Amino acid sequence: MINYLIDGNAPLLAFVGILFAFALTCLMTTKCIDLLPRDMGRDFAVDGKLSAGKPRGAGIIFILVFTASALLFSDINLEIFIYLAMVVVEMLTGYLDDASDKPWGEYKKGLMDLLVAIITAVTFVKFNGSTIELATLGISATLPPVVFCILAVILVWVSINVTNCSDGVDGLSGTLTIITLVTIYVVGQLKNMDKGFAYTILLFVVCILGYLWYNAAPSILMMGDAGSRAMGMFIAIAIMKTGSPVLYLLVAIVMILDGGLGLVKVFLLRFLKIHILKKTRTPLHDHVRKVKGWSNTQTVFRFSIIQIVVSVATVYLLLLRL
Repeated sequence: MINYLIDGNAPLLAFVGILFAFALTCLMTTKCIDLLPRDMGRDFAVDGKLSAGKPRGAGIIFILVFTASALLFSDINLEIFIYLAMVVVEMLTGYLDDASDKPWGEYKKGLMDLLVAIITAVTFVKFNGSTIELATLGISATLPPVVFCILAVILVWVSINVTNCSDGVDGLSGTLTIITLVTIYVVGQLKNMDKGFAYTILLFVVCILGYLWYNAAPSILMMGDAGSRAMGMFIAIAIMKTGSPVLYLLVAIVMILDGGLGLVKVFLLRFLKIHILKKTRTPLHDHVRKVKGWSNTQTVFRFSIIQIVVSVATVYLLLLRL
């Protein structure tokens, strides 16, 4: 880690680290784009065939750059190192799926998610305890570690999968993730989040921005599961590090509704034979484009605006509690 090897101005090194992460993401994307697997298009998605032939799996680039930048410029301890490893594992499982001629089955990826979630939950409890706070209400409670771990596993699994399902429009999931992470960063500053981890949030954000440079409509590449699954993983870790994991319901509400409704719909139909939302396409970004006639740009902007409004309101509620 550079900050340990060089005696100097820590804020200056942090500034350099952020520029480094963004520039390296752009450079590596330019250099490696032709090495990425190609998308085959998706019959079930609105305009899914338009993506056929585009490079996909670009998440491997910005996640590896993020990891390298965090190791170089952030204050890394064992806890954060484990989290970085879990983010990389989620990226690799997604990338292997992206690069496979035959997509991985749901249960295979689900098992990997479960293992990663368990490791993450146990790590968090070991280093942070099992106290949670309902920040907007000013209420805190200490849960039995086993109960906390079960809830943390659910949070990680949900975050990975709703983020993955919200990826389907150029720039949408990346932009929503940035808004969510910036909100979490602000919440973390209000709640005295560990500075080393807070800085990794900023590094993650600028790496996504480097990716969005190429993914803005009309995109020339896509993040694939390699990016969306890793982003969901990091969001779950970040919200737990605020000490108020329930805030996930607010800071990621648009992704939860966009990607989560489809998961609920499939679960109820497959396992309970209950059919809901018969006239609503899922993910919701497909519904508003197909049924409401929104353009891709309108979808990204309007979904982002909704999340920004909810995030601002959430931060304001927290400020009232200080």
